[in-house]
Amino acid sequence: MPPLRVLMCDDEPLALDRLGTLLERCEGVETIGAMLSGRALLDEVQALQPTLILLDIEMPQVDGFDVVEALSRMTWPAAAVPPLVIFVTAHPEFAVEAFDSGALDFISKPVRLSRLEQGLQRARDAAEQMEARQRLRELSAQLEDLKRARAAGGGNQHVWVRKGAETVRLEIGAIDWVEAEGEYVRIHAGGESYLERGSLTDAASRFAAHGFARIHRSAVVNPERVAAIDKTRWGSLVVRLVSGAEVPVGRKFRTAVQALTADGG
Repeated sequence: MPPLRVLMCDDEPLALDRLGTLLERCEGVETIGAMLSGRALLDEVQALQPTLILLDIEMPQVDGFDVVEALSRMTWPAAAVPPLVIFVTAHPEFAVEAFDSGALDFISKPVRLSRLEQGLQRARDAAEQMEARQRLRELSAQLEDLKRARAAGGGNQHVWVRKGAETVRLEIGAIDWVEAEGEYVRIHAGGESYLERGSLTDAASRFAAHGFARIHRSAVVNPERVAAIDKTRWGSLVVRLVSGAEVPVGRKFRTAVQALTADGG
């Protein structure tokens, strides 16, 4: 794990000096700043991006609780993780209020090295959990972006298929329909077809982002290649494609076909 980026804030220079000296004796710590007021901290915190703030409570004008409240109202960049806060104070009577504010820990002055190291370890553990949650949020956002892009027709507009001894590029828009064939699917495009290993369910999912619709347990069609929907003399439906191929409509897929006609397909 990268070192903890620690920002100190205390209105007493001697207290900052002592705390800085103790931090130098702690492994896995990078001290990135020392602020003499809560206002100065709030002005710089987003630029400095600390992992942890060691924060005094009793400070003039903007005290430690004011700082925590202001931090909670800040809008952080999507990639940024808001800092953790450990209060460092000579006033133990503030302990309950400190934890109620959301602080990770409460260290009483004078600060002992062993107690500081304990607090830093708590910060490391919490930071790891926060980073893991942040990574999950980022992944979720990326997946949502991908879904939106695919729904809008983004992503690859072609597939690679086998044609004899060659692997050739086939534009998705040129595909008429796909049918199940044992452990394979056959992709029909114009007057040619290409055999590909896989299930029709996988193919339906693969082409769904491009508007393909399943109209039979064994067939998926490209609505852009539909010329007409015919009713047979027995009352069943058949999709007629621009290539001239006719694909029967399964009974439970009639709704999907009706949706095609409603969309003008």
